[in-house]
Amino acid sequence: MKNNSKKKEQKIPVGKLGLIAIDGSEEMAGLVDRYLVNWRKDHFSCDDEISFTGYEKESFIIKGDCPRFNNGEAKAILYESVRGYDIYIICDVGNYSRSYTMFGLQCPMGPDEHFQNIKRVISAIGGKARRINVIMPLLYAGRQHKRVSRESLDCAMALRELESLGVDNILTFDAHDPRVQNAIPLTGFESIMPSYQIIKKLLNDNPGLDLSKDKMIVISPDEGGISKNIFYSQMLGLDLGLFYKRRDYSSIIEGRNPIMSHEYLGDDVSGKDILIVDDIISSGDSLLDLAVELKKRKAGNIHIAVTFALFTEGLRKFNEFYQKGYFSKIYATNLTYRKQELMEKEWFREVDMSKFIALIVDTLNLDDSLGSLMDPSNKIKSLVEKYRKNGLAGV
Repeated sequence: MKNNSKKKEQKIPVGKLGLIAIDGSEEMAGLVDRYLVNWRKDHFSCDDEISFTGYEKESFIIKGDCPRFNNGEAKAILYESVRGYDIYIICDVGNYSRSYTMFGLQCPMGPDEHFQNIKRVISAIGGKARRINVIMPLLYAGRQHKRVSRESLDCAMALRELESLGVDNILTFDAHDPRVQNAIPLTGFESIMPSYQIIKKLLNDNPGLDLSKDKMIVISPDEGGISKNIFYSQMLGLDLGLFYKRRDYSSIIEGRNPIMSHEYLGDDVSGKDILIVDDIISSGDSLLDLAVELKKRKAGNIHIAVTFALFTEGLRKFNEFYQKGYFSKIYATNLTYRKQELMEKEWFREVDMSKFIALIVDTLNLDDSLGSLMDPSNKIKSLVEKYRKNGLAGV
């Protein structure tokens, strides 16, 4: 992902670049900032031109805070002027490691609190920025994307709210259902897939992986993920299988119809390595059930790749299933909070997305098209061809 300096020298930024990290997003914002600073130092400096003032800086992070009052209320403060800036607000709504004090009690921050902080920051900007972009890797309320019976439409309402506050672009990753953008047809919305980065990490991590149809197969864990897994199977030149969930629609447990069984459609998996791709690991029970079913069918190594690894019920069950050989590795991005305990597991592999986010920010700031970044097909094909030819050395 090298930047083309000559091309960028001919571009005029939308405005001075500014990054604002919502509480809990400092790690990602710092990584993105480091790439941007280094890239722009390598470019031809045009600080004598008014249109390029601020193009090159020691840091693009705008200092701010969201302090709390004793009763739990909060406010946002920006310690620098943002007049005329092209602002990128980075927020990890899935970071549950942060807390605040309310009436002497420690209250963990959930998605609602993080989303409210986005709105507070926009209010603190006060209409002074030239453009406001929100980078929300884990889309707020993205799992409540459609109405079944008398239910709220939280994701659509949140998007409409950001639109009404003057947000120009909303960038997220692997939205549970990208059709939620229909709620804001006149506002920029991008659901970006980490396919290239995941495949690159998978191949680098497994130099002996045999990418042939008689040795490996891609399995979709459910009907909702079929299009995503079709893409992976086509890029890797592999066949596709599908599990579909038989649910008990006569009862509701924890807001969902319970799964009665997983049924498999596809070729024989005996002796084949498996790649399962999904958007999110929540409790992980469904994916582990799939791994058991595949092992019953004498599958080989099972690799699981997800965009967001939440592990809402802890890691104990995953440790047990790994020790029993039900799966080999789990690949997940750093787009949301990960416990240090998870990072230390021998079965976990992190896929770093900071460089890609920095490239997106740099491209948007120069008002360039994201087309080539949104479709990584050619890059993946080239990657796979090199791997087939040279193994790890070619990646």
